[in-house]
Amino acid sequence: MEAKRATELLKKAYGESAEFRDGQLDAIRLACTPGSRTLVVQQTGWGKSVVYFVATRLLREQRRGPTLLVSPLLSLMRNQIDAADRLGVRALSINSTNREDWTAIAEAIRNDSVDLLLISPERLGNPGFREEVLEPLIERVGLLVIDEAHCISDWGHDFRPDYRRILQIVRRLPPEVPILGTTATANDRVIDDVRSQLGTELTVLRGPLTRKSLRVRALRLNDQAERLAWLAKYLPKLPGTGIIYTLTVQDSRRVAEWLRKNGIEAEAYHAGLLHEDRLVLEERFSKNELKVLVATTALGMGYDKPDVAFVIHFQRPGSIIAYYQQIGRAGRSLHKAEVVLLTGYEDDDIVTHFIESAFPPAECFQQVLSILNDQPIRGTRIESRVNFRPSQVQQALKLMEVDGAVRQDKDGYILLDPSWSREHLHAEAIGAQRHLELEQMREFVDGPVCRMQFLARALDDPFAEPCGRCDRCTGRELPAADAGQVAEAISFLRGSRLIIEPKKMWPAGFAGEGRKKIPESLLNETGIALSVYGDAGWGRMVASDKYHGNAFSDELLDASLAVLKERNFDFIAWVPSSSRCLVEEFACRLGARLGIPCKPAVLKVRQNQAQKMMQNSPHQLANVISAFDVAGPLTGSCLLVDDVVDSGWTFTAIGSKLRNAGCSSVTSFALASARPREDA
Repeated sequence: MEAKRATELLKKAYGESAEFRDGQLDAIRLACTPGSRTLVVQQTGWGKSVVYFVATRLLREQRRGPTLLVSPLLSLMRNQIDAADRLGVRALSINSTNREDWTAIAEAIRNDSVDLLLISPERLGNPGFREEVLEPLIERVGLLVIDEAHCISDWGHDFRPDYRRILQIVRRLPPEVPILGTTATANDRVIDDVRSQLGTELTVLRGPLTRKSLRVRALRLNDQAERLAWLAKYLPKLPGTGIIYTLTVQDSRRVAEWLRKNGIEAEAYHAGLLHEDRLVLEERFSKNELKVLVATTALGMGYDKPDVAFVIHFQRPGSIIAYYQQIGRAGRSLHKAEVVLLTGYEDDDIVTHFIESAFPPAECFQQVLSILNDQPIRGTRIESRVNFRPSQVQQALKLMEVDGAVRQDKDGYILLDPSWSREHLHAEAIGAQRHLELEQMREFVDGPVCRMQFLARALDDPFAEPCGRCDRCTGRELPAADAGQVAEAISFLRGSRLIIEPKKMWPAGFAGEGRKKIPESLLNETGIALSVYGDAGWGRMVASDKYHGNAFSDELLDASLAVLKERNFDFIAWVPSSSRCLVEEFACRLGARLGIPCKPAVLKVRQNQAQKMMQNSPHQLANVISAFDVAGPLTGSCLLVDDVVDSGWTFTAIGSKLRNAGCSSVTSFALASARPREDA
């Protein structure tokens, strides 16, 4: 490789003053060396994409085949296509958002008019893609690039099973094809795992991982109300635009709403948004039309906004590696950027939930394996026959498929290896490691060591040293929240209502094969939950009264009245319990205050298991549909009351029976929502 030609390409793209950073030319040289295996571990913003785009140009000028780039996120793909264009690289992407272009892109690849193809690792699991695009390309690939290569390792914070499919490509590539992996977040354990998969001849190029622009600080606050109050006080003082990371979708929405109420332009960004809506938010944020993007990990690897002036964590992440990657969004082109970690009492609960749900339990694999045979069976049928969440069943199938135990085709899943077991995944060892990482994050918050030095050591950075800028180095601590703002935040949380969306489809298998619509004549109206179970608003009081009180408090009654007083109902019914009568007593008090009669319209006719023990829709509905009956006939509109709503199937089952008995409408009301935590 000629360094002169590489430099010419760089200056043409970025101006005559552009120069390669330390290590970039070495990485380009290796990426152009036949048969090389290279892993580049450099801080975010170092310019890893420059390496593989310049290498692609050089290889194409040598009449080598196109580069195949495996990249994890759509937002990262969009940024990389723009960057490739600056370097004269003709880059195209095949992904879930451009299906109408797939045929034309496949034709362009066959005609060798594409320099670089970007795909997600999930695309490798698509039979049509493998047959129509990958097979014709595999023998002509000039360079394989694995971006965010730490995702290959299940020891990493962001392991993605589909990344293991890349190894199938590696085994089939001609031996002279160079392979380049890039990441900013790989400690020695992850590097060793990547080496074991890509080859012992792997060359690792490491640079210092600390960025001098970051001012890292941490602040322990008691609960969400204090953190919301602190944000309202502190954010207006920060120049520029930034990101607030939350651990859950629900929190991203709440924080954004709170900030807007305090005059701060903010929007929530999470996996539940439509692709088009995410694009709009990314564009607005890039143009500095938003002060804050309140994001889950959906805004993660590779998102490139060079002038992000601050990154704040609303909760403590589960690992140093995840935390480092997220703060890497800040200060790429700035002299100074603020990084603040807020932490409180519920952080451990959330992270522990994610750790424990990282792998499906052994029983899930066992039951799925017992159903599979040499005849194809669809995933939805498997889900309906086991008492596990659909996401757990899907993940179990994905892990077994990637591991070669099952195969998926258009007709469903087929078992290939009956001897396969969960032990192949070393899930217990990985879970133990995740708990150690959680303890490491606690140490990061409370320990005396320089924040950046701690991060660098945790990432096995040989260049770790005190930064001189964090709160540990300077002794400058962050101010606490004002008591008045905390009170306002509590009021906000208590005034924040959750919608209970009515179910519109029966689960698969309930009304025949497949999912069936619930007849409109049996549908519930949109309901309301007063709080999130256990939160700093009313949720903590609901939890305390439910298990330690003799009745739900008058404060909860007053709050419920405030929500319901503008609505009109002909009568109130409640979900009966086989043990305590708290809900019945509360419903009658509520009816007396609203001047609406209470009717014992719903009857418990058989004992059933606690609904929280049911993990998916078929089992949740089956657990309640025959446990309750209705004393009819009935007329008029009904308010159906319960203490906690979880899956929503109890309300759906009883509501359909009330409608069938003659009610004109049924509106569900719960004191709290305890929905399972949403994905990011």
